[in-house]
Amino acid sequence: MAFTRIVRMFTGGDRRSYFEDLTVPMEEFRLGSAVSLKSEMVPVTGVDFRDNPLTCSPDFHNAPRRQFMITLSGAVELRVGDGSTRVFGPGDVLLAEDVTGEGHSVRELLGPRKSLILPLPDDFDISRWRKAS
Repeated sequence: MAFTRIVRMFTGGDRRSYFEDLTVPMEEFRLGSAVSLKSEMVPVTGVDFRDNPLTCSPDFHNAPRRQFMITLSGAVELRVGDGSTRVFGPGDVLLAEDVTGEGHSVRELLGPRKSLILPLPDDFDISRWRKAS
């Protein structure tokens, strides 16, 4: 079984934000004679297309809801409450779940950054992604 990696940003018990690496299981499936990989279906509640200019670097704030952020072009650095930073570029997937607490800060690195935002339902369970890591 193959896996794809994503980064989760969440609020800890101390109300600070943290990063966690997750692995999403992928299974083989056939497209004609080609073999490809896919995960199980993940429910989403909508899609936002976002363009962030280089000047868009807000101070600490929370994610507005549980959502995937997929960077299509450009790059951004996110900083969480423990001082850790991660850079997200084209193809990187972030699961933003720090909807409470002190939140995270953003520093645009290459722009404009184009992203695809996919909100998740509140009841979507990611626990099986932790077990696979």
